Amino acid sequence: MKHELPKLQYSLNALAEVISEKTMEFHYGKHHQAYVNNLNNLIPGTKFENASLEQIVMEAEGGVFNNGAQVWNHTFYFEAFSPAPKHKPEGDLLKAIEASFGSFEEFLSKFSNAAATLFGSGWAWLVVDTDGKLNITQESNAGNPLRKGLKPLLTCDVWEHAYYLDYQNRRPDYIQAFWKIVDWSVVEKRFEKVR
Repeated sequence: MKHELPKLQYSLNALAEVISEKTMEFHYGKHHQAYVNNLNNLIPGTKFENASLEQIVMEAEGGVFNNGAQVWNHTFYFEAFSPAPKHKPEGDLLKAIEASFGSFEEFLSKFSNAAATLFGSGWAWLVVDTDGKLNITQESNAGNPLRKGLKPLLTCDVWEHAYYLDYQNRRPDYIQAFWKIVDWSVVEKRFEKVR
C-alpha cells in the first residue's frame, strides 16, 4: 500500500494569521511529505507493506513507527484547523470537558501548559481515557496515545518546525495562537465517533 500526503481542506495561506504560508510550505509540504516518502521507502518487504497507518502506529518499531506515526500525527493535527473555525465546543463534548477539567477555560490553560512544558520535541494531546473521561497527555518525538489504548481528539505539535519560522523560540505564543484556528466542530465529530 502506498501512503500519500493527505490533501488539506484549506489553502496554504488560509491560516496565515496564526501559521504563515511559509511555515505551511515547510511543515506540511516538506516535513509531512518527507515522513510519507520515508514510510513508503521503509515498508516494502516488511509485514507493514499493506498495513494501515493505525496498524503501523500500534505495532511497528524504529523507523517504520517513527515515520508512520508522524504521518498519522501530522494528518490529525492539520485536519483540526479551519480559517473560519468554531471557537468553542458545545453539547456532549463541552459537558465532558467541564466534567474532566472544571471549565473550558481551565482545559485551555491545562492543555496549553502541557504543550508549553513538554521537554524537547513532541505533541500535547486531548484524549478519551480508558475510563471514558477526558485527559491531557504529552508524547515525545513521534509518540501517539493510541499505543496506550487512548482515543485522541486533538493534538498540538510542539516540534520546533511547527512554529519556529513564525514564533522563533516563543513556543507559548504559538500555543496561544493555535486556539484561534482549532475548529471545535472537527473535535466534536471525533468525540462522537470514539465514544
